[in-house]
Amino acid sequence: MSPNLIEKVTFNRSWDPRAVCAITLLLVFLCGAAAGAVAMNLGVHKGLHQPAFDTAAGKALYFDRMQRELNLTPTQREQMESVLNDCWMYYRTVLSDSRSRVEQILNDQQRAKFEHLLQEYQPH
Repeated sequence: MSPNLIEKVTFNRSWDPRAVCAITLLLVFLCGAAAGAVAMNLGVHKGLHQPAFDTAAGKALYFDRMQRELNLTPTQREQMESVLNDCWMYYRTVLSDSRSRVEQILNDQQRAKFEHLLQEYQPH
């Protein structure tokens, strides 16, 4: 090949800026998806989700945080635990009573759908 022909081939192969942008965005997206898949596989996401307050694990986590951040004395710790247990029981009672009252309003078909909706919102 002659030098002039090589120059013509090199300069005639200019890239369309829109194509370069689209390819770059696609590569960035694919790299992000791959990194996310690896993180999910390694279980990194589990540390990001806390248990719900109305579960025993959630209650324990919340109490531990109060103990740690407030630096409670043993007496305060005992009193705080009592207050939080009362709060937790009240919360559970209100949820249960509300659920019963809602179920009394609904017919059988609606009640089945309501149960399904509640299951969707339960932490896994």
